[in-house]
Amino acid sequence: MFGLQGRPSLHPTVCLTAALMGKRHNMGSSAGLVEIIGLTGTFTFNPKEGIDNPVMVFTDDADSVSKPSPRLCVLKREERESYGFNLRVERGRQGHIIRNLVVGGVSGCSGLQDGDRLLEVNNCYVDDVPHTEVSRKIKLSGHQLCLLVLNGEEYEQAVSQGQDLRSLARAHKDEGCKPPRLCHITRDPASGLGISFLPVEGEKGHFSVSLVSGGAAEKAGVCKGDRLVWMNGGTVCDLTHSALNRMMKKCGNHITILVIDSESEKSYMRRRMPILPTMAVPHNLPHRARKLLLVSGPEGYGFLLRLERAPSGRMSHVLREMDRYSPAETAGMQDGELLLEINAESMETLNHEEVVDRVIQSGQQVSLTTITSQGLEFYTKLGLSPLLFCEDDGAEKEKESGEASQKEIEGLCKPRLCSLRKGPLGFGFNLGCVLQRPGTFISQVAIGGSGQSAGLIEGDVVIEVNGQNVEEKYLEDVMIVVRDGGHFLSLLVMEKTSYNKMRQTDTPANHVTAEQEEEDLSSL
Repeated sequence: MFGLQGRPSLHPTVCLTAALMGKRHNMGSSAGLVEIIGLTGTFTFNPKEGIDNPVMVFTDDADSVSKPSPRLCVLKREERESYGFNLRVERGRQGHIIRNLVVGGVSGCSGLQDGDRLLEVNNCYVDDVPHTEVSRKIKLSGHQLCLLVLNGEEYEQAVSQGQDLRSLARAHKDEGCKPPRLCHITRDPASGLGISFLPVEGEKGHFSVSLVSGGAAEKAGVCKGDRLVWMNGGTVCDLTHSALNRMMKKCGNHITILVIDSESEKSYMRRRMPILPTMAVPHNLPHRARKLLLVSGPEGYGFLLRLERAPSGRMSHVLREMDRYSPAETAGMQDGELLLEINAESMETLNHEEVVDRVIQSGQQVSLTTITSQGLEFYTKLGLSPLLFCEDDGAEKEKESGEASQKEIEGLCKPRLCSLRKGPLGFGFNLGCVLQRPGTFISQVAIGGSGQSAGLIEGDVVIEVNGQNVEEKYLEDVMIVVRDGGHFLSLLVMEKTSYNKMRQTDTPANHVTAEQEEEDLSSL
């Protein structure tokens, strides 16, 4: 860059571009002249006379200011090895903060730095997601994890300037890039699986999909020309075509594959991002975990909880003997289902007494995540967590795969007034909050309940209850207002992202920061 004194019409900042593509650049300082040999020949640049060469490009000073630059960090750990960092929410600071990196560990080798702010987990935007949910996403990732992070100083500067962090994260992706699809194919008696794989010429370990029109694979969500990434729990990048065909013959009547369209595959490769099942939109999966919302009746929830040993030797918490017309039966609980979570907390490492205590501590209503024994076996064989694809989570992933803009079309970005009447499931929703902070949101909506019928959506921020503003009220106070309404309830709610944007416009950033409370810590 050079300062110009010759022509007042020229901006003082100059960026030399195409002219500097030659083999020799002699930046001599004699008499203030610069000789440049470029692709278009030789010309002399005199700062006192200005520039006449048409290949010069002028930029404003504003363009030269560095913009926040998110970094993609890919972490891969071995069995029983941790990712080697803590995720924190700290007093006086915004965002999910990376702390306590293990020296020489997985996180440090990936490029994570102390103080980084987390924007995405496996292509899912999480900056405005509660800490416990973000921690859960990381724990469900298995042995490989993709994190999009922003340097701490850049994050705080972006927030103070009111920049849209979601748009910043989106800009890191290629336009039109789609998520992979996890498809389960069941053999058709007439046409078989309806799929075959062809090696991509010149690309070892890459296979293109060929389909039988109207066959089982096409019905399961596979598209012609898709690229195969993963089959029955294993990647195919190290397989030869003959080895892949042998694997196909051993599949029997079912096969589960991870596929992606060819253009999106190129986008992942350009960004050096692995294509993972945890990023996938599920298609035709035979088993899904379910979330059940139970509201206690006069005689409790109406089911038994037993610790049982499966034929495989695995110990599981099993739901048994639902009382007729009980809250458990009303919620759709089935005898023999396995309990995975209580209020989004995993039960895998808890003993029977601890699980019972969690139910009792939940009070008058509890959220249970369950799956059948066959479902657990299905995901175990694939090497995936059964919690990855809950029934309602699947719908959420569908929206994230390219339908997010539909929310604005439907007007969900504006405040909505929802009128509810208490039914068999109560009002059919749970309220949640950020620990020790005012404000509440809809944490869960019961399928078929009054809340779902009224249009409540998980994540909605509660603005008013029965005409009373509750934005600055704590959860306990909001619950009192709800109960005082009796059998009828009016909620003014707003989609979370739109609400946060509105608050950024109406509320100074330093006020929001000051509201941060005690730190929340998860070791991962």
